[in-house]
Amino acid sequence: MSPRRLSPARLRNPVGSHVPVAGGLAKKGLAKARELGCESVQVFVANARGWATPDGDPREDEAFRTACEQARIPAYVHAPYLINFGSHTPATATASVNSMRHSLRRAREIGALGVVVHTGSATGGRTRQTALAQVRELVLPLLDELDRDDDPLFLLEPTAGQGFSLCSLAEDLGPYLDALDRHPRLGICLDTCHAFAAGHDLAPAGGMKALLDELVAVAGEGRLRLIHANDSKAGAGSRLDRHENIGVGRIGAAAFQEIFSHPATEGVPLIIETPGGKDEKGHGRDIRRLKQLRRI
Repeated sequence: MSPRRLSPARLRNPVGSHVPVAGGLAKKGLAKARELGCESVQVFVANARGWATPDGDPREDEAFRTACEQARIPAYVHAPYLINFGSHTPATATASVNSMRHSLRRAREIGALGVVVHTGSATGGRTRQTALAQVRELVLPLLDELDRDDDPLFLLEPTAGQGFSLCSLAEDLGPYLDALDRHPRLGICLDTCHAFAAGHDLAPAGGMKALLDELVAVAGEGRLRLIHANDSKAGAGSRLDRHENIGVGRIGAAAFQEIFSHPATEGVPLIIETPGGKDEKGHGRDIRRLKQLRRI
């Protein structure tokens, strides 16, 4: 897979956070990112739990894009959680396409490198094969629309395995990518909490390396484009998506250190989505912890 463009960041793995943007992408979002010491950033461009597709503020978009470029901060968009390309409900399937198209357009407007979307589930009692056929029908046209040099990548985020998940384990990425013809605009966003909950035991020494090795074997080199670095409140194989602060949960800090030495993560940013705690101080602590692990 050839990248759309290289991340402008000079660091091997820029560490950052998902930041709130109510009040303005640049005015509020980047202010929070600077406060936390972010080297990378992720935002929503719509209600995370709704179908609205709001227009952006051109002045905020320009300020956000310019500031990220000048500070060499790679930015990403997370698509709304309601999106499910495998849904048996026609209204949900249609809304998912419209919502994702909106996130992709807004990502281009703010200079984001990729849009993260959950891989969804097979609902209504349908088989995985039937649901994946619908994923192909709905998603391939969206991928083919990404024909501009400044278009973002379409980043698939496997889930924690709850319900009738279409993609949670690394091995599930093979059929999912095949359904989409392994399109060159497709990338992977690995969420460490999701992978752990789905059944990849990352806590023992070498656990994270084994997952990354398998991911490369299944998806191919260069597909991994973003990592959501989250510890887990629940155990391996629990299928519970319960994020915890770095080193406090069941995964442990040592596993995150393995991320920084694996060849597949070269140039891949890390974004935390961990509990903030009082005044969101937990986010700052997690970013500092990951930076310490990176130095080691």
